[in-house]
This record gives sequence, C-alpha cells and structure tokens, in this order.
Amino acid sequence: MRGTVLVVTALAALPFTSVYARADGPWCSYYTNGNGTNCGFYTYEQCMANVSGIGGYCQRNLSYPPSPTRR
Repeated sequence: MRGTVLVVTALAALPFTSVYARADGPWCSYYTNGNGTNCGFYTYEQCMANVSGIGGYCQRNLSYPPSPTRR
C-alpha cells in the first residue's frame, strides 16, 4: 500500500517537474512543404544539411540573442 501511494504521488507530480526544450540557435530552417520551422542550428552548414533533400531554406534567427560585445 505504501509503495502504491508513493508511485501515485510521483506520477501526479511529474507534470510539474518537466523541463521544456528550446531550440534557440542562430539559424532557422524553413521547410517549403509548409511543415514549419526549426531554429536549433548553430551553423549555416548544419541548417543546410537539415533541409537538403527535403526542400527548404535557411535564414538567421531574428530572435536569437546577440553575443555580448567586448570592450
């Protein structure tokens, strides 16, 4: 009985502990078939390899935070 209560409590708390993955790279691939975008690329080459063969194009992610400038 005690084990069942523990399992039920752990399963009930699971939605509150989830971490959302974010794909916030500086490059986004836009698919030509209308299935959306993917902004998880850190180089232009990664982005182009993703759309190669399936159709699409790559563009800079405008919402990607710029790197801090050095003084």
